[in-house]
Amino acid sequence: MTSDHKLGKEGEKLACEYLKKIDFSILKQNWHSGKYGEIDIIAKDIATKELVFIEVKSRATNTNDAKELVTKKKQQQLYKLAKSFIFLNNSENCACRFDVIAIRINKEGKAIEHIKNAFYL
Repeated sequence: MTSDHKLGKEGEKLACEYLKKIDFSILKQNWHSGKYGEIDIIAKDIATKELVFIEVKSRATNTNDAKELVTKKKQQQLYKLAKSFIFLNNSENCACRFDVIAIRINKEGKAIEHIKNAFYL
């Protein structure tokens, strides 16, 4: 396992811990659908009742570019995955959104930035 892969896995674990603390219910982690790829986290925002599709970006340097790291191509991929999840789980009438969680992990500590409604398609 590469150091980038370890950083990513640690970031996803921290993201799930963070989400649980702010009253999210984790439904799936690393959910795959055919040729489209994977969604890092699928959760339910208990407060808003929204289904939330979350992309986690972990960095050792900073989180300033996290939103930009989710390219238009990646956004389209996440949209297709979300549509697939919604269809397969009979959730057509559920409100949903796309969030990005940026995580910095280095010797100075850890930081989390949660960007709600990071993009719209």
